[in-house]
Amino acid sequence: MSHSPAPSSPELLLDQHVKYIKELDTKKNDLEYWLTEHLRVNGLYWGTTALHLLGRPEALDHDQIVEYLVKCQHDNGGFGGHIDHDPHILSTLSAVQVLITYDRLDAINVDRVVDYITSLHNPDGTFSGDAWGETDTRFIFCALNCLSLLKRLDDKRLNLDKTIEYIVRCRNFDGGFGSAPGGESHAAQVYVCVGSLTILGAQQHIDADQLGWWLSERQLKNGGLNGRPEKLEDVCYSWWVLSSLSMLKRVHWIDGAKLTKFILEAQDTETGGISDRPGNLPDVFHTNFGICGLSLLGYPGLVVVDPIYCMPRHVIQRIGLADKH
Repeated sequence: MSHSPAPSSPELLLDQHVKYIKELDTKKNDLEYWLTEHLRVNGLYWGTTALHLLGRPEALDHDQIVEYLVKCQHDNGGFGGHIDHDPHILSTLSAVQVLITYDRLDAINVDRVVDYITSLHNPDGTFSGDAWGETDTRFIFCALNCLSLLKRLDDKRLNLDKTIEYIVRCRNFDGGFGSAPGGESHAAQVYVCVGSLTILGAQQHIDADQLGWWLSERQLKNGGLNGRPEKLEDVCYSWWVLSSLSMLKRVHWIDGAKLTKFILEAQDTETGGISDRPGNLPDVFHTNFGICGLSLLGYPGLVVVDPIYCMPRHVIQRIGLADKH
């Protein structure tokens, strides 16, 4: 199947998307700005990643962002979602991804970050999201992704064989993976489990054909992808599904032209940004993952995204991790 845009597809509104992302931090009179305060570091990651893939990394002030992220780091090494917010593995990964993308790891104490992540490692191989102990396969991936980026997967405090065993227990009869053993297969959980096993060099535990079939079944007639059977299509699954298919080398199992058209139709032609589906309001989360999906589809002019780390491929090559594929 073709990965090129369908002839009738709208164009990518690159300049509008750059403007949309640049203006996100200026909307402090909007209630939504304050309701999403806990996602500020994650939002920075989504916005900076999208801008890098659009080829406009200079659109935000790098020094200002690095200074802000440093203020979000706690004494235990973890990063909160905003200044004075409790540390969490999700915001810790986002902060590290931005700092590596900007080549500014020198601004933080990396050993403290590793101490924080290893402190969340449990005897059964899982990682907790924070000090309160919630576990989820997402947190395993965040930990492994972050430690891999920092070249610290060899830390003696880790039992990664147990981690692999746990992820395998999350595999279901349909080839997919859930958030915990017995959990329903879900495309986002598939991404984090496939990504984790790929980082650990353990893809042999995946039935690539069976899982590839399940993932390709996520495409609906309008070209969009859903996260599990009988659910609505959503632009963000352009990433969760395609990244997994890319790691399994089966992106061609879905109709790339129809998916490209669906993502582009979800653009807001007035404000810029991409929404979850055509006709809805845009947000930076769907803007980023829509652009990431287009990059995986080989959309012309976009910087190549890495399907494991969800960062610009050239950054992953720069730090010497491209051989994970």
